[in-house]
Amino acid sequence: EGLPHGCFRIAFNGELRRIDLHHYAQGKQVLVYGQTEITTDLMEARNASGATSIYEVSDVRLHDVTEDSPYVLYEKDGEEQRIDCDYIAGCDGFHGVSRQAIPESVRTEYEKIYPVGWLGVLSDTPPIDDELIYGISEKGFFLCSMRSNTRSRYYVDVSLDEKVEDWSDDRFWEELRHRLPESVQDNLVTGPSLEKSIAPLRSFVCEPMQYGRLFLVGDAAHIVPPTGAKGLNLASSDVNYLYRIMLKVFKENRPEATEQYSTLCLRRIWHAERFSLWMTSMLHNLGDEFERRIMDSQLDYFTGTKEGLKVIAEQYVGLPYEEVE
Repeated sequence: EGLPHGCFRIAFNGELRRIDLHHYAQGKQVLVYGQTEITTDLMEARNASGATSIYEVSDVRLHDVTEDSPYVLYEKDGEEQRIDCDYIAGCDGFHGVSRQAIPESVRTEYEKIYPVGWLGVLSDTPPIDDELIYGISEKGFFLCSMRSNTRSRYYVDVSLDEKVEDWSDDRFWEELRHRLPESVQDNLVTGPSLEKSIAPLRSFVCEPMQYGRLFLVGDAAHIVPPTGAKGLNLASSDVNYLYRIMLKVFKENRPEATEQYSTLCLRRIWHAERFSLWMTSMLHNLGDEFERRIMDSQLDYFTGTKEGLKVIAEQYVGLPYEEVE
């Protein structure tokens, strides 16, 4: 049900530049969809498999993760429960307990907080364009995205002291229109917002992603700014590597295969962190006027030369996976 996209656009200095993914990334494309649809599909597949899912628990605790038989304790309906494990996948997000189970003396956390957030609006209006448009104007960043042919998602960057309740629908649409290039302003269809929120921008990585028989997966180990749309892709990347490693462990009786998890994941994660930071820096007014001119020069090069277009296209669709030994 996702929308296949073979290109996207970048707007700067009032001009729209097209990034042809099919041409510059060896025929690859991206899919645009609502992430909740992925969750729905996964949970339906989970139910169909007959596996057990336990919801609405509290006081989750991980024990003996460096031993041969780790286990998880939690409370459900007022009673303590226990799950004995071979391995534990900590897929519980940035605020979960899994990362905290790795001692501070063992883990290193790298973080960059950006001075802006994304004010986003979801509306039942047709998209402004067939492709996504990332852009930077004198008034700041904007992104024109979509969830379907009839549902749009728009963003503008705002300072971190802004409050959602101060942004009426009319104020948001007016601000967005002022940031758009003149060539697409008349395409903007406005309407009541279905959802409105402000998401702060953060880059975060935890190393290592493995501690004994515990593996951190997804947001538990890393966060990227949404510029470039790498968050869910990185989580899927972690799952891909962990799945292939577990095939080695259980089908080939090679428990030592787990030792490569952090190395494989982190190499891909840092590439995505770099790309997200780079895209964010080019498309937001984060520095002084000298830095802004440098970023304009980068935008001009990477959207205006064959060499630059190839780099940005390959990074945007995602780098290839490495082999699991």
